[in-house]
Amino acid sequence: MYLLYNSYPERAAKWRSLLTTQLPDLTFIESMDGVDPSEVQYILTWEPLANLERFTSLRIVFSAGAGVDQFDVSSFPAGVALVRMVEGSIAESMAEYVVFAVLAIHRDMVAYRADQQREEWLPSRIVPASERRVGVMGVGHLGRAALIKLQSFGFQLSGWNRSAKQVDGVKVFSGADSLSDFLSQCDVLVNLLPLTEQTRGILGRPLFDQLPRGAGIVNVGRGGHLNEADLLEALDRGQLGAAILDVFEVEPLDAEDPLWSHPRVWVTPHIASTMQLEGGAAVIVDSIQRDRSGHPLLHTVDRCTGY
Repeated sequence: MYLLYNSYPERAAKWRSLLTTQLPDLTFIESMDGVDPSEVQYILTWEPLANLERFTSLRIVFSAGAGVDQFDVSSFPAGVALVRMVEGSIAESMAEYVVFAVLAIHRDMVAYRADQQREEWLPSRIVPASERRVGVMGVGHLGRAALIKLQSFGFQLSGWNRSAKQVDGVKVFSGADSLSDFLSQCDVLVNLLPLTEQTRGILGRPLFDQLPRGAGIVNVGRGGHLNEADLLEALDRGQLGAAILDVFEVEPLDAEDPLWSHPRVWVTPHIASTMQLEGGAAVIVDSIQRDRSGHPLLHTVDRCTGY
């Protein structure tokens, strides 16, 4: 039983130790030198591999990170599943970041930081959390964790999802027809949608103009969700009050990118959440054991929706 590893070389030894300790009959390989592709049943990779058809015994491709939008699962050979890394540390660290970002916008910290740079002393009224409306687009594993973490602050919470979801204490809108109603009551909007053809560029002027004037944006989904020119224009005309961004189409940002210096934008280097290898290994081990025993896999990516 072979698992082909195709991700960060510096993490290979740790992955090897974690997986082979729990699956002693697993052969962990980092190249195909001397290996017949028909012997590979599992692949752990961050980037898509070409010609998956050569791996005639392939059962599962594991994404080596939380995202899966880099894969075209519809092109996978029949019978090959793509499994997402759904493990606790990713959700926990993402929820922490979302709380930080929402509180920073809620308490006007983005504006105060800009005031500091200008050496201006401009205190503003504190708005009670109970008067602040926070919405999360994408009520999946990560979105749900963020909403639950935000509940203790007393915000008016809502979510929007393509399909119906339920989160206790949260009003969840579903379907395209409800998006406008959802956006109209988001003083702070958090994007945690998957990146698909339908959601690419969704954070643009048509969406911004449906938010309350002065709303804040937190993007922790994917860089492809954001139309940067529309964001800067909305900030400059006051439709948006602040933006906290952790993901970008080009990473790292170009030195000339205006996001670096815009007074109403905070940039972080794609650090909102990260997978702990121990948790990732547990997902892989469980999936392989399920596959070998004939039980249904968990956290598989749908071939039609791409997530």
